[in-house]
Amino acid sequence: MPIKIPRSLPAFDTLQEERVFVMPNDRAEHQDIRPLRVGMLNLMPTTLDTEIQVLRLLGNSPLQVDITFLRMGSHDSKNAPPGHLEKFYINSKEIVNSGMRLDGLIITGAPVETLPFEEVDYWEELSGVIDYSGKNVFSTMHICWGAQAGLYRRYGIPKKPLASKLFGVFPHEVNEQYSPLFRGFDDEFLAPQSRHTASDRDAIASHPALTIQSETREAGVFIVTARDCREVYVTGHLEYDPLTLDREYRRDLAKGLPITPPKNYYPEDDPSRKPVVRWRAHAHLFFSNWLNFVYQETPFNLDEL
Repeated sequence: MPIKIPRSLPAFDTLQEERVFVMPNDRAEHQDIRPLRVGMLNLMPTTLDTEIQVLRLLGNSPLQVDITFLRMGSHDSKNAPPGHLEKFYINSKEIVNSGMRLDGLIITGAPVETLPFEEVDYWEELSGVIDYSGKNVFSTMHICWGAQAGLYRRYGIPKKPLASKLFGVFPHEVNEQYSPLFRGFDDEFLAPQSRHTASDRDAIASHPALTIQSETREAGVFIVTARDCREVYVTGHLEYDPLTLDREYRRDLAKGLPITPPKNYYPEDDPSRKPVVRWRAHAHLFFSNWLNFVYQETPFNLDEL
């Protein structure tokens, strides 16, 4: 079954070319089912790329998903095409103030991890979204800095700077084999990481409300949950496409920043060679498992949340 998005959204044509099942609004209105209502708060500067990456994964399940794009009204994005946010996105304050109920919500990462949370210009607004989601969203998935922000806002978990950027594709282990998020997973799986900071593992492990579902010695904590998977915190980027790490690497090189090639990404760690994708299957499985969990557990009448 498809994800429901406007036909005029730039991602629509890209996803159709990839044979991802997308459905325009006019066709979806004639189907007599209740789609899952999922919000996506897109904080990434690569607005269009992030839309495609996340929608690609949400479109690989037998469920119809109705997407609502959210943006920070208190932040002026300089990277989205002119008029794109105004046309396709809703100011997050409208959702928060209306108390609109959602089956699921995805909060992406953002390139602000080296700043203290309170110094991010939209921190107050984001905090409002996180607080809102606790009562009005059945399950919220936080990605990368979005995960750090959620853990800090809800549980006071601090983040710490890393000695060097965690950058590459790393093996991760599954701690909770019977979690609904890891159905069909191998004992070890690969996932991209790209960050300069990490949430404090000791603080996470000692908090009674939090469960470390997946981690690795080299990359640290990867996936944390709370409230029986109604809160999901993913420190890496399963959604990344084949060339995202390559673009980040070459961007930092061009800026003269201290950066090494992403680990376990290029064949023989040679940046002149085409990267090998080894995380795609588990990325699709993880997002499908999350959607299936939401579908199975969320009430049909969202007012019962």
